[in-house]
Amino acid sequence: MQLPYAEPFRIKMVETIKRSTREEREQWIKDAKYNLFNLKSEQVFVDLLTDSGTGAMSDKQWSEMMIGDESYAGASSFYKMKDAIKNILGFDYFLPTHQGRAAENVLFSVLVKEGDIVPGNSHFDTTKGHIEYRKATAVDCTIDEAFDTTIQHDFKGNINLEKLEKTFNDYPMAKIPMVIVTVTCNSSGGQPVSMQNIKDVHALCKKYGTLVMFDSARFAENAYFIKKREAGYADKSIKEIVKEMYTYADAMTMSSKKDAIVNMGGFIGFKDEDLYKQASVFGIIFEGFVTYGGMSGRDMNALAQGLDEGTEFPFLESRVEQVAYLGNKLKEYGVPVQEPFGGHAIFVDAKRFLPHLPKENFVAQTLAVELYLEGGVRGVEIGAILADRDPVTRENRYPALELLRLAIPRRTYTNNHMDYIAASLKNVFDRKEGITSGVKILKEAPIMRHFTVELDRL
Repeated sequence: MQLPYAEPFRIKMVETIKRSTREEREQWIKDAKYNLFNLKSEQVFVDLLTDSGTGAMSDKQWSEMMIGDESYAGASSFYKMKDAIKNILGFDYFLPTHQGRAAENVLFSVLVKEGDIVPGNSHFDTTKGHIEYRKATAVDCTIDEAFDTTIQHDFKGNINLEKLEKTFNDYPMAKIPMVIVTVTCNSSGGQPVSMQNIKDVHALCKKYGTLVMFDSARFAENAYFIKKREAGYADKSIKEIVKEMYTYADAMTMSSKKDAIVNMGGFIGFKDEDLYKQASVFGIIFEGFVTYGGMSGRDMNALAQGLDEGTEFPFLESRVEQVAYLGNKLKEYGVPVQEPFGGHAIFVDAKRFLPHLPKENFVAQTLAVELYLEGGVRGVEIGAILADRDPVTRENRYPALELLRLAIPRRTYTNNHMDYIAASLKNVFDRKEGITSGVKILKEAPIMRHFTVELDRL
């Protein structure tokens, strides 16, 4: 018989998590103003709020932590990270930052000005936040298939080339500093971008004279899907695919807390030395000297090791297959999810789950609260609350998709936990008709409100 799949690692250390009662959770979520970000970690049984910085580092990464060089300038850890970025991604110049949004802040301080237009494929929350904070506009050019969770399409993260070229023709090119390619595309369900689409976007950008920037938080997962789904790549290694992907990028930002499997860290990669020098000024102001940039030496060492481990096929196969395991369980129970499954999370279609609730009830947030009440499982809303208000009209924006994201930390939970999550959500699904109202906003920040918003039951 064919041998069953098994994880390519064994567990050396465990962390205790505690179950709670429904009554406890009802009080905790009320005290948290129905915002799952406000919950204490000990109030959560299975934490799927994010896969950012929540994974388990390897023995080799922990070993690297012990030999980190904490020199303020010129630390050996910086050069170890520099070599890893050059070898794996192909960038000659880089700036370390403490995380991905810091990388965006530094790079966008150079590139994005008031009135600019920044096209891309469903920019994620911090990306759009940094653009709109600078009084610029993010234009979504994702393919239409991404916004129908029932359609099977191998690369729902792709950019629609007609939408992109129309954007180029609708605005002066001097107002379009770059195009952002998010790999994988988080907001559309952790969906990958094909190599062919990356090539086509690059060619179009070069034709019109603008930069291509990769939002690279889950670049290795994107390479995995290219290997599995795109013709001509089955026999290539993940590292070979990654190297090819980044030949089509002028710059990149990276939240290393995802595919580099560390708890903290990020960086910006540059092909152009002049752009690197311009960004260095802001890097020093916002983050720190160019050879540490808000990171300790031990964290740079762990990141360098994580880039290597995160681009190995056995790890990625284990990671993506666990996500698919949860997705298939939910499908068995009739729970509507974004298909095909993404690389880092399962995205539940809240509109199809709770079709009787009006959009003004913040449907995905309502579902997230109900899942927590049911089983102590913390997910996150990718919907109208995250979409924020229109910066001009201040009206709520209601996106095409209302999603509950269940982000799976790397090497952290077992498939028994996946079974528990699926059973919890099935119980909510079985009683969905009894969920007759959602939540309302009591207090919100002027931008990126979802992190601190205060809500109440309707």
